[in-house]
Amino acid sequence: QVHLVESGGGLVQAGGSLRLACLASRSISSIDRMGWFRQAPGKQRELVAEITSGGATNYADSVKGRFTMSRDIAKNTVYLQMDSLKPEDTAIYYCNAERELPPYNSWGQGTQVIVSS
Repeated sequence: QVHLVESGGGLVQAGGSLRLACLASRSISSIDRMGWFRQAPGKQRELVAEITSGGATNYADSVKGRFTMSRDIAKNTVYLQMDSLKPEDTAIYYCNAERELPPYNSWGQGTQVIVSS
């Protein structure tokens, strides 16, 4: 298992930016996939962005061109740069780590993002 701690959430006006960080308790180079998910009130948790161990990224259509996921392997940290934020981006953002062998799927505690109109 890996312990994940998110940071960087907060209140921002529409059009603004935030950068989320997720610190892992072990080397992220050994993790098959790390992702950022979000859950808005009354809605299901959804994938926002993910990055594979090889560095390939994938984004939800709703955030393409506005959000960028990156990683710093030396710091065991992944980031989510969020630009041009919209009120509909308001949610709790969770970091996720998934590995196949040995298998585990770990979640952070979440960080709140509120975008005011």
